[in-house]
Amino acid sequence: MNIEKLKSVLNLVPLPLEGGCYTETYRSTELIKQEWLPSRYSGPRNMSTAIYYLLEPNTFSALHRVASDEIFHFYIGDPVEMLQLWPDGSGKLVLIGADIERGMAPQVVVPRGVWQGSRLAEGGKFALLGCTVSPGFEFADYENGSRHVLSQAYPEFRHFICALTR
Repeated sequence: MNIEKLKSVLNLVPLPLEGGCYTETYRSTELIKQEWLPSRYSGPRNMSTAIYYLLEPNTFSALHRVASDEIFHFYIGDPVEMLQLWPDGSGKLVLIGADIERGMAPQVVVPRGVWQGSRLAEGGKFALLGCTVSPGFEFADYENGSRHVLSQAYPEFRHFICALTR
């Protein structure tokens, strides 16, 4: 797979703050009015959004959380390690990929408010994922994770937190 050609064909560009490359592929035309949404939203939101998301060896998805649920879909490439840090103080490492027999998941849900970050599994060359968000994603709903704060809150995941923060 020629990664530069993949980026060109799919119009993938660097994703600000988070890292990796992306392109928005869908944004619903219907809106959810602000008064129908929980107070964590600062205005109306599209019902749903979707992106392509590319990880390469020199990139990672920085630990972050958003106001909406996210659903990740694995398309092609190598396995991806996703760290999830939950509000109750627990955490888990999820392997996203096609090899279900080895415990990989081709689809992963990240509930709103869960800290999450991803990187290629060791030795990986690239991974193309999709991410669907509902209510739809807006950059105003994105919160970047702090290495110091998250390491104190989740000390057993410090190694991964350091690898997934800037």
